[in-house]
Formats: sequence, C-alpha cells, structure tokens
Amino acid sequence: MSSVAKTIKLKSKFQVTDCSQVQFSDTQTIDLRQLKKLFNSTAFWAKDRSLEDLNKALHHSNPVISAWHGDHLIGFARGTSDWVYRATIWDVVVDTRYQGAGIGRKLIHTLLGHPAIAKVERVYLMTTQQQEFYKRIGFEVNPSTTMLLLNQPAVVTPCAEFATQVVSSTSSTVPVD
Repeated sequence: MSSVAKTIKLKSKFQVTDCSQVQFSDTQTIDLRQLKKLFNSTAFWAKDRSLEDLNKALHHSNPVISAWHGDHLIGFARGTSDWVYRATIWDVVVDTRYQGAGIGRKLIHTLLGHPAIAKVERVYLMTTQQQEFYKRIGFEVNPSTTMLLLNQPAVVTPCAEFATQVVSSTSSTVPVD
C-alpha cells in the first residue's frame, strides 16, 4: 500500500479529514457491503447492485484498486485487460467527502501502472459526467469507437447454416508457432 503524498484537509459535516492517511491497495479484501454503500452514495449508474453481482464483477476484474481511510472504503476502481491490446477501466468512485483531494487521480494512475494495463495498446473507459476529469489525466474523447449492445436476445442463426460455418472455419486452421 502507498499513501497520498500530499496532505489535504477535507471538511465534512462532522470532521476534518487528513488525506495523508489514505492508503491504496491492489490486494486488500474488499467488504462488499462497504462497496455497495459507496456505489449507492456516489454513483447513480451503479445504485442497487447486488452483493452477488459485485462479487462476480470483482472476481473477473484485474486489477482492482481500493482506497482506504483506516478500515473505511473511500475509493474504488477496477479494470479488465487482455494484457496486450486492450484494457478498460470501470467503476471509478470516490466517497463524496473525499472528492477533490486527488484520490480519483491516484486510483486511475495506480490502475494505469498495473502490469495488466501498463503496456496495452489502448485503454478505454466510459463516463457520463466526468470527461474533464479524465482529460486532465490524459484521456481523449473518442466518439468514433464506442458502441453499445443492450442485453437483448441473440440473433439465432439456423442450425444447418451455423454447422456449415463452424465446419468450414475449423477445417482450415493453421497451427501457430
């Protein structure tokens, strides 16, 4: 774990928080209840995710970076990657009481420096309201590459046609050295 280099005082309704005590981890076990609470309080796009689905998402993500103030989860980000060509950053959230202190920037920099993402050709992310934040980190708006498929029933190819396609595509395979 590493801590934020600069000391920033944040004011909340109840206390002043010294962010030099924030710790970042890519190995700490994440309490799913804390993660769900963080999503519900900071991310309109992630409200009401189930604990079961959060567990699946974390299990299939690498890296997963968390930010902690003591034993309180205050920031989170995750990525997926093929380690060579493409990676995507997902679910970047920071507790509203800690926003503006550089924690989101540190989460992104930690993800980008992780071996699963550090050397890929392209890193993607999707954001609805934080384009300026990501631009300051170095991301560019690229509207030509984003497409969306909502989870609709798949288009079914008739079985005979599909079988012919599978047979012809597998019969001409070339071994890879």
